[in-house]
Amino acid sequence: MKAIFRIGRKSRTAFAIAVAALVAGGTDAAAEAPQQRLPFRSGESATYQVKLGAISVGRGSLAITGLQTVRGQQVYHTVMTLQGGNALVRVNDRFESWIDTDGLFSRRFHQNQHEARFRRNRTYEFFPEERTFRRENGQTGTLPTNQPLDDLSFIYFARTLPLEPGATYTLPRYFKTDGNPVVLQVLRRETIEVPAGRFRTIVVRPVIRTDGLFGEGGRAEVFFSDDEHRIPVLIRSRVPVVGSLSMHLRSFRPGT
Repeated sequence: MKAIFRIGRKSRTAFAIAVAALVAGGTDAAAEAPQQRLPFRSGESATYQVKLGAISVGRGSLAITGLQTVRGQQVYHTVMTLQGGNALVRVNDRFESWIDTDGLFSRRFHQNQHEARFRRNRTYEFFPEERTFRRENGQTGTLPTNQPLDDLSFIYFARTLPLEPGATYTLPRYFKTDGNPVVLQVLRRETIEVPAGRFRTIVVRPVIRTDGLFGEGGRAEVFFSDDEHRIPVLIRSRVPVVGSLSMHLRSFRPGT
């Protein structure tokens, strides 16, 4: 099986959170504890073809590089990258999230984005028990939840949800208060073709209260494989300046 993940996002919102925030017009379901059997494991990795419209312009990746510890707590170290562009717009993004293996919430988040003229390089240390965070520049603040999720960890959390068509998940767990709630809308089932092959998928739409790839105006859609792995197979949206952006799965390696 192969998996794709979309990791290219634009201005202020990481491509990753988009995947996690899906909006559907159906029953309002509480997104609480994830399923006992996780759809991902350490060592999982996926690569993607990035397109602007119908033109291939770059590549992306999504991986769980291994198990680490943050302040004595075991975490999954996850990494998402996106490189590419054309003569007018270039993108070079890297997102990293350290996800608690027991609670599936974030304990650290790093974002390094170069998108056209936009630059951002930040690291957040989360202290969920105290509901506080600290940045690399010394800035501190309050978390809206004791189970915070960032742009990348949201993707992994979304994969643990049932994702039945017609369901709507309202998730007030984004680490920035003004980004809540993230809404996941499960739209339909659809079979699609990507470079990695033919996949039966579940289509979800993310809506978050911030600007960027998965903002309300982008009408983004994320196609998860309709199986126990819930692999992001295709991600597409409209991005300011860039236009129609999509990520197509090229290869997938399961974890161990």
